[in-house]
Amino acid sequence: MIAILSPAKSLNFERKNIGSSSLPRFQEETLTLVNKLKKQKSKDLQTLMKVSQKIADLNVLRFNAYTPDFNEENSRQSILVFDGGVYQGLDAPNYTKAQLNYANKSIRILSGMYGLLRPNDLIQAYRLEMGTKIKIGRKSNLYEFWGTQITDLLNQDLKDTKSKFLVNLASQEYYKAVKEDLIEAEIIHCNFKEYKGDKLRFVSFNAKKARGLMAQFIVKNKIKTPEKLKGFNYEDYYFSEEHSSKNEFIFVR
Repeated sequence: MIAILSPAKSLNFERKNIGSSSLPRFQEETLTLVNKLKKQKSKDLQTLMKVSQKIADLNVLRFNAYTPDFNEENSRQSILVFDGGVYQGLDAPNYTKAQLNYANKSIRILSGMYGLLRPNDLIQAYRLEMGTKIKIGRKSNLYEFWGTQITDLLNQDLKDTKSKFLVNLASQEYYKAVKEDLIEAEIIHCNFKEYKGDKLRFVSFNAKKARGLMAQFIVKNKIKTPEKLKGFNYEDYYFSEEHSSKNEFIFVR
């Protein structure tokens, strides 16, 4: 079983790497993106990314500092760098080396900049949302730029790990980068809701953390089948048979 996550905008490079690390597998494609982005001025990035001048200025520095030479000074393992709600739930900095090794087999992170990341893959500081409409050659956005490459590599990882199931814990923006009809595994979509009074609602911030909690549950319990996935019970969530279907699991609290 492999679970896919979205990355986070918030980054933390203060943590030290745990155990062995690896290099991202789409380095040539990443360099193509960086070379394009290096040509953008702060004002251009503000418009392109719909961010403040402060964030645009920061990312001008980041793109210009990028180097194909990944080392302990300029990069960290992706699972430790991302620091948003999903990764608070994942809680990877507190994993043992054995748990991190299992995460490296069972977790994949979708990225506008790096395509598809393993937890141990080193990354440098960046911001590039998958939905960014940046033109690269004849490609009008990142979905077109990545094409089937992310899906192809994901299928290779599914094959290499003998995984029969792909668990979608990513946002819609990032999941769109996966060509669902080409995935060579059964796909399980996990969604998280909670009761507000007598109504069941989707609460974005809590759902993000719940995706990370589910990924943590998969890693720490070495979950390999959908049936075992239904046992998820972190922070009072439980599987709702009533609201779920064969390929969409709804967890409520």
